[in-house]
Amino acid sequence: MKYHHPNLSKCIVALSLVLTFSCKQNEKETPLIPAPKNAAYTSDTLQLSKEAYYDRVLGALVGSAIGDAMGASTEMWHRKDIQLKYGYITGLTPAERVQSPEGTWENNLLQGATTDDTRWKFLMTEYFTQFEGKPNATSFSEFINGYYRQLTKNLSDTGIAAQTDLLDEKMEQIDWIKEWARVSLAYQNGMNDYTRALNRFYGGEMSCAGQLYAPMFGLIANNTEDAYALGYELSIFDIGYAKDITASVSAMTHMALRTQDMDSILNVVPFTDIEGYQDSRLVGRIPYNIWMASINQIRGIKKMVKASDTLTEKKSHRTAMPVQYPGSALEWEQQETSYAFLEREQKAIPFHAGEIWQILITGLAFGEGDFLKTIQYIVNYGRDNDTVAAVAGMVLGAKTGYNKLPKDIKEEVLKVNRDNLGIDLEAMAQEITVLKYP
Repeated sequence: MKYHHPNLSKCIVALSLVLTFSCKQNEKETPLIPAPKNAAYTSDTLQLSKEAYYDRVLGALVGSAIGDAMGASTEMWHRKDIQLKYGYITGLTPAERVQSPEGTWENNLLQGATTDDTRWKFLMTEYFTQFEGKPNATSFSEFINGYYRQLTKNLSDTGIAAQTDLLDEKMEQIDWIKEWARVSLAYQNGMNDYTRALNRFYGGEMSCAGQLYAPMFGLIANNTEDAYALGYELSIFDIGYAKDITASVSAMTHMALRTQDMDSILNVVPFTDIEGYQDSRLVGRIPYNIWMASINQIRGIKKMVKASDTLTEKKSHRTAMPVQYPGSALEWEQQETSYAFLEREQKAIPFHAGEIWQILITGLAFGEGDFLKTIQYIVNYGRDNDTVAAVAGMVLGAKTGYNKLPKDIKEEVLKVNRDNLGIDLEAMAQEITVLKYP
């Protein structure tokens, strides 16, 4: 039997550790390649003169109202019904329709009249003024609650109950805001109440709620990331990816204050994803997927080249241009092709956030920055056309500025909203400008 001295074993172990440590010290570690850091799409603060800023803000407000007014007479219609009655809508038409809480608040108003899309711009201006241009979700819900309480308090005024027509008027105003107040009141009561109310909002549909008011945040934000963050935080009426859409229209509106280039405005979407939707498991970022599908569809359509056999007699009959269409037969064929694409993608409810978003992006891409061409495209497609046109009008109005909007239309919309609806868009633009430039 061999004998191993215990001290010898210990020495061998110690020597092995020393040699191992010495070798590791001599090894040179390879530096790890760092993960990329995403740069902000626009990190600098918006720099416009007070006069230029006012012109852009007024352009955004009036542009939105023009879109709302041009779609008011045919809201929720199918495009074939629009063509049957109007041909191709190129400007304002009388709001020949029955009054409703979300629509016009009087039957058959004159052309230039607007709906809830413009009323929301009025409310947001009041909200900005009351809270000094520093919005947050809590103060926003408090503002909605206060407005609702103000309306309900008026019902107790002496004499209203005896004046049935006046009572109807007050009730219609309450009917409009109470669906929203149900959520904002619950928001103040905690997550459980808020979640229950939110999932009941307009039947639990993924509605376009935030897109009615969120473009306004783009006007007061410092940069696109700030605009996105504001839109997202205050999208308290949205569910799911509708929140991403709401934030994106805010960011696009802000970018429109900075540039005349439509690609730069549209590219806000892929380059501004603060909440990381693109990293979502299995589905990625749905609003971006919709954006890409719409952009690619228009790119393909624009490449349609007029050849001698492009429009056969049979095809021309199928795509016959509506009365007053200002373009060529080829342009109408392109437009009809894009409409067919939108129709294939439409949702069960016209005011679904995803459908509004798809029509918006498709319309902006098709119009290539031309204000009237874009609004006409959206309005003549139908569905919830006044809402889509109002969002597009705000983006393009912010890009164009009031001075360069179509003269006759902008002046009529300004006048009708001020004199007949009590919404002074010029005063609103001034109030917002004062907040930015005290």
